[in-house]
Amino acid sequence: MTTTANHTPDPTKAIDRTRLLIHGEWVDAADGAEFDVYNPSTGQVFTRVSEAGPEDVNRAVESSRKAFEEGPWRNMTPLDRSAALWRLGDLLLENADEIGRVETLDQGQPFSIARHGSVPSAARMFHYMSGWATKIEGNTIPISAGGDFHVYTRREPIGVVGCIVPWNFPLVIAAWKVAPALAAGNTVILKPAEQTPLTALMLGELALEAGIPPGVLNVIPGFGGRTGQTMTEHMGIDKISFTGSTTTGRRIVDASKGNLKRLSLELGGKSANIIFPDADIEAAIGGSANGIFFNAGQACAAGSRLYVHENVYDEVVAGIAEVAKNIKVGDGFDPTSEIGPLASAQHLDRVTGYLQSGVSEGARTVTGGTQIDTQGYYVAPTVFADAREDQKIVQEEIFGPVVVALKFTDTEEVVRAANRSAYGLAGGIWTKNISTAHKVAAQFQAGSVWVNCYQVFDPAMPFGGYKESGWGREMGHEVFNDYTQVKTVCVNLDT
Repeated sequence: MTTTANHTPDPTKAIDRTRLLIHGEWVDAADGAEFDVYNPSTGQVFTRVSEAGPEDVNRAVESSRKAFEEGPWRNMTPLDRSAALWRLGDLLLENADEIGRVETLDQGQPFSIARHGSVPSAARMFHYMSGWATKIEGNTIPISAGGDFHVYTRREPIGVVGCIVPWNFPLVIAAWKVAPALAAGNTVILKPAEQTPLTALMLGELALEAGIPPGVLNVIPGFGGRTGQTMTEHMGIDKISFTGSTTTGRRIVDASKGNLKRLSLELGGKSANIIFPDADIEAAIGGSANGIFFNAGQACAAGSRLYVHENVYDEVVAGIAEVAKNIKVGDGFDPTSEIGPLASAQHLDRVTGYLQSGVSEGARTVTGGTQIDTQGYYVAPTVFADAREDQKIVQEEIFGPVVVALKFTDTEEVVRAANRSAYGLAGGIWTKNISTAHKVAAQFQAGSVWVNCYQVFDPAMPFGGYKESGWGREMGHEVFNDYTQVKTVCVNLDT
C-alpha cells in the first residue's frame, strides 16, 4: 500500500482493493458476484466489491484451518506474533491519510475524525494487544486427590474465528476483534458490513505487509443473510464474534447450534445518561451532547435516554438543544463538518420513522426532528423532551442523532427508570457527589458506566453488555476469556 502525505483527500481517487482476500491472494467471488458501495454523503455508487458466497466461505475456512493447524502462525513464538501485530499498528498509522479517506467515503464520518480518531484508535488496539501475545498464561494447581500429581492449565487458542463487524465504526471494531483474536493465536475470517467493506480489505493487505502469514487473516465482504449466515452455520468455524443488532444476534445464536461454536455478541443499546442537580451543568451539557451526537448517533453506547433532575431540567434541555442547533452537518470531506450522514438509505428511513413516531406519540420536539433536504442521508440533530417511558423513542434503539429527555425527582426513581430496559450496554452519571456516583454506578444494570464523562474508550478497558446487549467483552485482558480455551493437564509423578 502506498503511504500518502497528510493532505486534503481526493474523494474521486480510485479504490485499490475491491476483491476478496483469501490465503494472501486477491480473488473474485467464485460465482462472480459483486455489489455496489455507496457514498452516504451523496447517495451515489462509487465502487463495486466482490460478494462472498458459500463457496468463498468454504475457501476461507479451508485457508484459515490450514493456517491454524499447519501454518507458521501456530509455530511462531509469542514474541514474533507480538512483533507482527505491533508492525500492523504502525502500518495503520503510516497509511492513515488513505485509510481515513476511504473510511469517509465508505461510512460518511468526517475525514478529520476518520484520519485522527478512527485510524489511531485501531492502531492503538493492535499495539496494546500485541503485548498480550507474550502474556497468555496458565496456572499450577495444588490438588488433594491423593498421590503425587502435577496439575497445570494451559490457555490455548480456540481455532478459526469468524469476526462479523458493523458499519458504524468499520475499522475500529474490526481492530477490536482481529487484534485479540490474533494475539491469542487464532486465525480469523473477517466479514465487514456490506455498507462499509473497504477499510477491512485495506487491513488485510497491511496484515500481509506486517508479516502475518497468508490465511491467518482472510477478508470476505458480503451480506449478512448470505455470507454471514454461512459463516455462523459453518462447521469449520470454531467461534463467531459479532457486533450488531440484538435481532441479528438471536439469529446467530440459532445458526451456531450445529457445532455449538463459541459466541461473543456485542449487541444493541438504549443507554441511560443521568444528570443530577449538583452536576457541573456546563460539562454535563457538553459531554451529554457529544455522547449522543458523535458519529451522527450511530454508536451502540450512545446516551440516547437523558434523565435530568427537575431542578435543572429546563436548563439542560435548552443547553443540549443549543448545541444541536449549532452542529455543522455535512459531507465528510468538508473540513467544517462536525458530523456526517447516516450510513445508508435504509438506515435513514429507519431513523426518520422514529422521528415521526416521537411526534405522533406526543413528545415535544425541541430542535431538529427532520431529514435535511439535500443529497445524501442526513438527519438534523434532534432533541425530544417531555417524553413518556412507554414511547417507542424511549424504549427502542434509534441509532441516530436523537436524544430523548425525561425528568426525574429522586435517585431511586431514576435508577429504576434507567434499568427499565431490555438493554444494558452503558450508562452515564453526572454529579459532584462521590457517594452518589459510586452508589448509582453499582446499581446500573450495564456493562460500562461513565461518571462525569461519556464514551471514553481505551484498549485496556473491557466493553460489553448486560441483558440483551450481549455476551462477552471486547478489549482489556477480559477479552482473552473469549478468544482462548482452558486445558487442564494432570501428570502422575509416581510413575
